[in-house]
Amino acid sequence: MPVNLEAPGALAPVAGVRLGSAEAAIKKPGRQDLLVIELAPGSRVAGVFTQNAFCAAPVQVCRERLAATASIRALLINAGNANAATGAQGLANARDTSAAVAAAIGCEPSQVLPFSTGVIGQQLPVARMVEAIPKAVANLRADAWNAAARAIMTTDTVPKGASRTVATSQGPVTVTGIAKGVGMIYPNMATLLAYVGTDARLTAEATDRLLKSAVAASFNSATVDGDTSTNDSCVLFATAQVGSTDVDSAHRDFPLIAEAVTEVCIELAQAIVRDGEGATRFITVDVEAAGTVEEARLVAYSIAHSPLVKTAMFAGDANWGRLAMAIGKAGVPGLDPAKVDLWLDDVRLLDGGEPHPAYHEDLGAAVVAKPEFTIRVALGRGTAKTRVWTCDFSYDYVKINAEYRT
Repeated sequence: MPVNLEAPGALAPVAGVRLGSAEAAIKKPGRQDLLVIELAPGSRVAGVFTQNAFCAAPVQVCRERLAATASIRALLINAGNANAATGAQGLANARDTSAAVAAAIGCEPSQVLPFSTGVIGQQLPVARMVEAIPKAVANLRADAWNAAARAIMTTDTVPKGASRTVATSQGPVTVTGIAKGVGMIYPNMATLLAYVGTDARLTAEATDRLLKSAVAASFNSATVDGDTSTNDSCVLFATAQVGSTDVDSAHRDFPLIAEAVTEVCIELAQAIVRDGEGATRFITVDVEAAGTVEEARLVAYSIAHSPLVKTAMFAGDANWGRLAMAIGKAGVPGLDPAKVDLWLDDVRLLDGGEPHPAYHEDLGAAVVAKPEFTIRVALGRGTAKTRVWTCDFSYDYVKINAEYRT
């Protein structure tokens, strides 16, 4: 079961967005696994994508199309097949399936962005997808965000979605997002697949700037297992349905909208970690008093990615020696252990690099027995800080991934 996470309540419709799903039997029959998102003409769209050199065919096509046109009318997402490491045929398949969407909604193929998630190294079942696309288009509805969140799931145990509404000078603005992903999660741009829509009249520049800042505060601070997917994609679309004046990054409404988008992205990023494959603990890693943000992140991810730390946390074992090991191996130049402080929640483990005299094992064990807790490190080098969310490694993580293709 995910850690303190339930399926979202009713997600708020976003004016100018319709969503429709259908069954294409991409990996297994009997589930909705293909999603079409239609955007109103004039929508402004920005995306960030994986830095994995083996980036999937749809990632390559999306990058090309976002660079070539400002007029995106639809997104096509499939679960069950990543269309990654599939060569020239994979690129052709991404283009053929997005062309089928274009034909169904009446736009140019270059105005459709394709996305895939699932097994790497297999070709898409194009014929089944092309057959299902008109059914998904026939199902397009403004209130189908919850169904859409389910359609993009792979090994997720619950759908992931979040909504916010904010009052602006031009009227109420809605932000709704959905995401999928619970394994192969170590974002090196954004993460997994995430789609966030707003009816705000953001300019293209503001949409792009807002997406990058929201991703930095959310998806780029989440990790399950340290593996960066071939398919990571995060898209923000602003349909320009509220008000009559464009909102650029200097507009007084921009900070309000930015806060709402960032809150949605943080909720989605945390949901991914809470539903991490086999997770039983949701762990916040705070690193402070660092010389730079970069070295703070080195330490945070060294802790968050350590199999020894993660397995100890699963066992409820307050083996803080593994935390000290992870801090020391992070690669911070000139790190002085005599200046390092370490806590589990409010329980102090290290004081100036030495065991705190008041610490005893029962105090630490009580913390790591909880489903949620914080590991906090102070490096004694400056004022920079960072925060990362991660989870433990359980027996189920191994089982899920050992059986992934069965």
